[in-house]
Amino acid sequence: MNTPSTVKNLAARYAADTITHRRTLHAAPELSFQERETSAYIARTLTDWGIDCVSGIGGYGVVATIPGGSPGPVVVLRADMDALPITEQTGLPFASTRPGVMHACGHDAHVACLLTAARILQQIREQFGGVIRLIFQPAEEKLPGGAQAMIRDGVLTNPVPTVAVGQHINPTLPTGVIGFRSGLFMASVDDLFLRIRGSGGHAANPDQLVDPVTIAAQIILSLQQVSSRLAPPEVPTVLSIGQVIAGGATNVIPTEVTMEGTFRTVDETWRMAAHDHIRRIATRTAEAMNGTCEVEIQIGYPSLMNDLDLTARIEENARLYVGAERVQPLPLTMGGEDFAYYGRALPGCFYNLGVCPPDRLERSEPLHSPRLVVDEAALEVGAGFLAWNAVRELQHAAAAG
Repeated sequence: MNTPSTVKNLAARYAADTITHRRTLHAAPELSFQERETSAYIARTLTDWGIDCVSGIGGYGVVATIPGGSPGPVVVLRADMDALPITEQTGLPFASTRPGVMHACGHDAHVACLLTAARILQQIREQFGGVIRLIFQPAEEKLPGGAQAMIRDGVLTNPVPTVAVGQHINPTLPTGVIGFRSGLFMASVDDLFLRIRGSGGHAANPDQLVDPVTIAAQIILSLQQVSSRLAPPEVPTVLSIGQVIAGGATNVIPTEVTMEGTFRTVDETWRMAAHDHIRRIATRTAEAMNGTCEVEIQIGYPSLMNDLDLTARIEENARLYVGAERVQPLPLTMGGEDFAYYGRALPGCFYNLGVCPPDRLERSEPLHSPRLVVDEAALEVGAGFLAWNAVRELQHAAAAG
C-alpha cells in the first residue's frame, strides 16, 4: 500500500462514528485505575467489528490483535483512556456527566482514533502482512501509571514487536497538523509529598508556637534553588509545588502542613542528585525553624526518547498523508508520559495531532484545562494516519528482514 487513498476513504466513511465514540467516552470519563466502563466499551466495540481482543491486561487495559493476510512482524499502536479530576466548564452538549471528572487531556479522542484505526485495519487486513497489536492503556495520568503494568502482563512479548507508536492531541497545533520531535521529547516525572510539623495554637501568640505555615512558605521558596542554582545550566529542570494544605483558621496556627508538587528534568544522573537536594533543603529548612519535615519522592516516568530512525520514517509518512506543509517540528516539553516505558523496551515514536482550529490558536485552551475543546475534524486525520502508518511500518520491517 504505497498511497494512503484507501485508508483516507475509510477514515472519511467512519468519521461520524469516530466522533460518536469520542463523545460517548467524553460524557462518561473515569479516573486512573477506575476505567471499568471505558474498558468494557472498547472491548464491546472491537468485538462487534470481529476484532479479537483481551481485557484485564495491566488492570483495565485492552489489547486487540489484527493479523494481516500473511505472516510478518508486529507493530504496536497505543492509546490511553483515563480522565482527570477536573470539573468541566466547556458547556458542550456531551460534557462530562460525572462531577469533578473530565477528559481534559484528550484521552477520549485518543481512544476514538485508535478504535477507528482498528476498524480500518480490520477492513484492509488482507492487504498487509504481519500483525497490528492495539494497546488501550489505563492510568496514564497517575503514578505509577498503566504502561508498566501492561508491559509486565506481556503486551510487548509473544512475539516482540518491532516498534511502538503513540499519538497525543495538541491544542496548540492547528487542526490536522502532525508534530514530531526526534530524540529527547518529554521530561521525567516525579511526585513530591512533604509533611511539615510544628506546634500549633492561637494565632495571637506566634512567639509561643512553631508555625508550620511559615516553615512551608520558606521551604517553597528555598526549593526553587534546585532549578535556579543547583541544576546544571544546560539541563532543563522544573520544580513546582501545586498543593498546600494547612487546615488552620483566621485565629489558629495549625500543627501540620502538607504539600504536594512535581519535579521534572531530562537527565537521569541529575534527577537522582536533585532528589537528594530536595530532601536536604526541605528537612534542614524546617529544622532551622524548629520544626520537622518528612519528604517522600515518588519516582515516576522516565524521560521520553523518540527513536531517531523510526521518527524520521513516520514523519515522512505524515508528509505523504497530510502534506509537507501540515507537518511541524515540536519543541522539548517538560510534560511527562508513560509511553516512555514502551520506548525504553523497543524503538518508539510519540507524536502530536493538532486539534485547534486555526482561527482559535491565539486563545486555545491548554491540556488539563476545564475549558479544553477538541476540534473533532482532527479525529478523521488521527484515525487514518494511525492505520496507514502502521501498515507502512509493517512494510518497512518486512523489507528490512
